[in-house]
Amino acid sequence: MACLREIVKFCNKRILVDTIKDFPGAFNGLQIENNGSVSKIGASVDAGLIPFKNSINESIDFLIVHHGLFWTPPTPLIGSNYAKVQQCLSNNLAVYGAHLPLDCHPEIGNNAILASKLDLPQAGTFLSYEGNDIGLTTDCQISRIELSKRLHELFPRGIHKMEYGPSNPSKIAILTGSGQSAFEELEAIGADSFITGELKQHHFNLAQELNLNVYSCGHYATETFGVKALGEEVASNFDLPFEFIDTECPL
Repeated sequence: MACLREIVKFCNKRILVDTIKDFPGAFNGLQIENNGSVSKIGASVDAGLIPFKNSINESIDFLIVHHGLFWTPPTPLIGSNYAKVQQCLSNNLAVYGAHLPLDCHPEIGNNAILASKLDLPQAGTFLSYEGNDIGLTTDCQISRIELSKRLHELFPRGIHKMEYGPSNPSKIAILTGSGQSAFEELEAIGADSFITGELKQHHFNLAQELNLNVYSCGHYATETFGVKALGEEVASNFDLPFEFIDTECPL
């Protein structure tokens, strides 16, 4: 057993909760507490009813999620919202949310781990939000063919590619999850390729017009890395078992 308060303190410090500001209404940190003791760490991308039930079935009592329970506008605890909270309170499941702090963390963030898995060296950051950059840039010394191959291997459920940039990319921008906000900065930072989770239809036209290689690999798929990494670190630090709750979301 480990102390819930100590685990929360560890997580807050590791992902710089007090330093990284998030979108209005998004809350990072402990969102639902349990009885104060933790025996098993879990991680899931979403704070959904099914991930909660699956976590409870696996005897998890501290669950780290990327997309937490609280956003803008606040929602009343009725219907599925009530069911989610009721499951946690009735089964001693603590829920810890980590959104933007776990996207942009230089070591265990979604962007950083994705770059590492593709063997792309970090070069810098971009896309400032409230004083912190939430996107990552990398140097590239591989061909577009090799980059596409590595992405297909990393995301076997499939990717969408729009290859209108150079056949030998030199600078790749990465923003996991939703990549819509990054497009307006890609040209300014000199990126010729962009890896993200999801986009809108009009970004196809922009990829052509801006001569970019663009790879949309799935919002869910690109944001599994951070919660896994944080969960594994917590479990190791407190000598507890860990399990990732995969919902196999195709989006």
